[in-house]
Amino acid sequence: MSRILVTDLDGTLLGGDAEDRRRLREALARHPEVTVVFATGRGPDSVREVLRDPLVPRPRWIIADVGATLLDGVDFSPVEPLQGQLRAGWPGAPQVRAALERFRALRYQDEVPQDGRCSYYLDPAGLTDELASAVAALGLAWVYSGDRYFDVLPPEASKGGALRALAEKLNWPAGSILVAGDSLNDLSLFRLGTHGVVVGGAEAAFDAAVGNDPLVHRPDRPGAAGILTALQALGWVAPPPARHALVVGYHRPPPQHRPPASPNGILPTLTSVFADGLPGLWVAATSAPAPPSLDRLSLVPLSAEQWSGYFHRACKETLWPVLMSEPERSVLDPDSWAAYRAVNARFADHITARAAPGATVWLHDYNLWLVPGLLRAARPDLRIGLFHHTPFPAPEVFATLPVAAELRASLACLDWAGFHTAAFASHFRRALPSPPRTGVHPLGVDRPAVEALARTRTPASRPAVDHLVLSVERLDYAKAPVQKVDALDRLLTTRPDLRGRVTFRLICPPPEPGITAYDTTRDLLEHRITEVNALWQQAGWQPVDYRPHSLSFAEVVDEYLAADVFWVTSLQDGMNLTAKEFIAAQSTLPHPGILVLSHHTGAAAQFAPAALLTDPHSPDDLTTQLTRALTTTPTERRTRMTHLSTLLGHDRPTDWATHVIDAIRQSPQDT
Repeated sequence: MSRILVTDLDGTLLGGDAEDRRRLREALARHPEVTVVFATGRGPDSVREVLRDPLVPRPRWIIADVGATLLDGVDFSPVEPLQGQLRAGWPGAPQVRAALERFRALRYQDEVPQDGRCSYYLDPAGLTDELASAVAALGLAWVYSGDRYFDVLPPEASKGGALRALAEKLNWPAGSILVAGDSLNDLSLFRLGTHGVVVGGAEAAFDAAVGNDPLVHRPDRPGAAGILTALQALGWVAPPPARHALVVGYHRPPPQHRPPASPNGILPTLTSVFADGLPGLWVAATSAPAPPSLDRLSLVPLSAEQWSGYFHRACKETLWPVLMSEPERSVLDPDSWAAYRAVNARFADHITARAAPGATVWLHDYNLWLVPGLLRAARPDLRIGLFHHTPFPAPEVFATLPVAAELRASLACLDWAGFHTAAFASHFRRALPSPPRTGVHPLGVDRPAVEALARTRTPASRPAVDHLVLSVERLDYAKAPVQKVDALDRLLTTRPDLRGRVTFRLICPPPEPGITAYDTTRDLLEHRITEVNALWQQAGWQPVDYRPHSLSFAEVVDEYLAADVFWVTSLQDGMNLTAKEFIAAQSTLPHPGILVLSHHTGAAAQFAPAALLTDPHSPDDLTTQLTRALTTTPTERRTRMTHLSTLLGHDRPTDWATHVIDAIRQSPQDT
């Protein structure tokens, strides 16, 4: 059911103290089904200034200039033909001012931009029958409020008249509307048979003129607090939620109806730490009506359209290419970026309403880059950290984003920023004029869980070849899948002795439905696989075993156990946990394989001494290092795997989460 709050600004929505306005803002953020309409004497430019205040809710529609202006709150465009109808009969400000020039008590409000009205200061003694007759002789209307403000309007213009026209256009029944005001220029709103609220401290003459209407609430609280009291009395907003000393913000909730593909990564880590009793709240977005699977999960509901604009477009088509240092792939669409801003604002509102005074807020990844700035403006008491699971690009690459300045301003509001590597942290500090404190905390895997599973599993079936090369990665140009197939093609060209003896198994699940950023990569990959297999295949053998579907984690471990070479060629990668899973699984074998790892992964900073490092930007190096991996001796492989196992360590993801939360809490705050 539609619910509409139509509110005056000065003395009403803007009345009361900052805490009152914050509570109302949070209540409306919790109930997006309540549409907000401004009904104000201010002009559009003045309304824009009001909206700079983060405690002011965003209106869907705006009645301005005491009812002479009607705007779409999204883009401030006039709502026609309604605005034209409201202004019918208006002769223009020069004619009105000339006709009323003889009334010396009138003082024109020169400092106030006006359109479709003439506004004056007028003491009560100056409000005479002669003045009223002069306005009537012009065929115009007037309204007097606050014992000071005299507005001359078109004959059909008033706040109530504008609301009536808008309600008829949008089919709003009177019972779905709550009007709020505090002065006589709001009186016309209270003549439409809707719910009403006369806020505490309202103009006495206005209160008397409204009369004893049973639909009108009269709370003692002024301004925003009075509006909130009426909304709660009507049952339109619920009481505020419980507050938490720790709020975690990640754009996804845990899987609702299926186990995670791996026990490793941020989603399983958060799920595990909350299931183990971490005191706090996890805030996530959802576009599906699935029930929460955790008691301490709070969902931000989004429509499928909102999610697509935010995640599929802004995140994956605008920001992701720059994070992968592929800025030429980045596309900025204004509508998608508006969706990104809106979803970040929804997260900020949700967190603001649920964070206890002085709470710690732990945000995750680029998907929420605008939240820190919004939170800092609304809740300066919070301690805000953000961990980047992705790479952070070099400053000159970050600067290619048309929205870089907007992002910098928000990220500078963090108290702490975390990264997997020192290099990514350095990029971040150099990209911001005034960066927050940074920390380096590489995420690990649940090694005991992987090893225990590996000891109970059987290696996956493998072709009758000497060498099985494996990659396990989602479809993404940043993983360089096409470059791998090309490298294999070069290998078979230069090493005819390996034909029929090596198979590259590529397990490459598709992205989430709706993401189109990788369509070109999929088409090119499958085209090259077809070409290479057709060129080199022999009886019973083809070089590429392509598996474009997801596997359970147990099946992935089977693949790890069967592989002779694990091939990671990311163009950029925040960490690459599959490399760590491969090490944990292969450490249980007497005859382990070897890891070929891109220089550009976060994991390379940890495993460089023992992995074979490769540069996916160099076609020759890809082929050279793959050849080297295929020709290493069993002794060298065992030596390297023993070293990799030592470097992997035994820190669990839950330990990592504890360290990060402590780092945020211990970071100094600007005062």
